[in-house]
Formats: sequence, C-alpha cells, structure tokens
Amino acid sequence: MGGEGACTSKTCVKPRVPANRASKAATAAPPRRGFTLIELLVVTAVLGVVSALLLPALARVKGRAHALYCLSNLRQWGLATQLYAVDHNDTLPPEGTPNPGPGATNSGWYIQLPPILGLPRYHDQPWRTNAAVDPGRSVWLCPANRRRSNGRNLFHYCLNENVNGTGEANRPVRLSALSQPETLIWLFDSKNLPAVGSWTYTHTNLHSGGAQFAFLDGHVARFPNTAYWDFTVNKPCVNDAGLRWWP
Repeated sequence: MGGEGACTSKTCVKPRVPANRASKAATAAPPRRGFTLIELLVVTAVLGVVSALLLPALARVKGRAHALYCLSNLRQWGLATQLYAVDHNDTLPPEGTPNPGPGATNSGWYIQLPPILGLPRYHDQPWRTNAAVDPGRSVWLCPANRRRSNGRNLFHYCLNENVNGTGEANRPVRLSALSQPETLIWLFDSKNLPAVGSWTYTHTNLHSGGAQFAFLDGHVARFPNTAYWDFTVNKPCVNDAGLRWWP
C-alpha cells in the first residue's frame, strides 16, 4: 500500500532527487569571508614600511636623472662654444649683459650660441618673463633648479665673467691663448638670476649638495660644494686647482 517511496517487504524505494538540484548542491561555493580589521591594519602597516624603503631610493634615482640632464645641457653649451670659436677665428663668444632687457638682443653668449644648437632666440622663450609658464625640458634650465622668472629674465646657467668673452677694451679673447682650459670655468649652475657673474653666484645645494660646471676645453663635471664654498665663514673659496675662475 502507499504511494511512491513506500517500503515493501523486500525493498524500500527512496525518492529520486532531480539531477539539476544534485549538481547545484555539489558545486555550491562556501560563503565568502571579508577582511577583518586586524588584517587590514597589517596590510596597511606593510605597505607603509615598503613605501618608506622605496621612496628614498626613488628620490635618489630622480636626483641622478636630473644631474645627468643638467650635465647634458652644460655639455651642449660647451660644444656650441667650441664650434663658435672654430667659426670665428678662435675667439670666444661675447659674454653679454648680466640682465638683458628687451633691447639687448645683439650680443651675448645667450644670443650667439643658441643658433649653433638650432634653438630659438632666448628673448622669444615664454618662460623668460612668465613664471607661470611650464618650461618643460630645456637646454636653458636645470631640472633640479626650481627657480623661475622674476618677470624679466631666467638663467639657470651663468657665464664666468672673469674669462670675459669680449676681452679688455672690447678685444675678443682667443680660446687657444688661454692656459689650462680644462680647469678654467666657463659656465656653471647658478643660484642667482643673471646670465653673467662670478663665483658668488654658484649654487651650493643642487645635485647632492654641489654644482656642475662646463670648462673651456669642452668637458663638464660636478663638484661638491665644499670644493668652492667655505661654510665656516659663508664665503666662496677659490683655491681648488681643478676650479679656476681667472685665466
């Protein structure tokens, strides 16, 4: 007696479970569990430690890249100087005006050298008088130097006024007449605005505590600030044999 699933004296027939219900039961995933507060705090702490370890290394890499770019800029200006001398009977370009105004567009290293490098005129650079203009990557500017225009000019590299490219009484100076050009400074990282100046303008806090220089033999190099600045008296020192300011 009885319907489907009833037991007889010999067998007991169990109800059949539909196939789709059986497969769903077999493949059902366990309930998902979220992160606990402690786990989140541990992950945050680990990320903080990793960041603290990586950031100084990344800063050093960035600083090194800036230094190499700056050296490349100075090297290009040094090459332009050598090429100018070849084309102008061995004479150096005129030094120019420390703070050239709109009318000072005829004579100066920033006037004569850019065409050799295929650059537009200095006076046509928008960042020259507008500090809000992003200069981007430029041979005129050191990427490590954050100084911007004062509304009139912007020079990151300063010409050594003691070499005097126009010479005494406006007589041009011959490159071959200068002794030890490999130690005679031509251009350098400047902390001031003028295009022409002396050792007091040398930057003391660029490129891992130093500055970079272009010499009149065409080579470039970085020097630590202790090589050209006496911090005990806060004055420049000019007794390093590898850094000569006078011919």
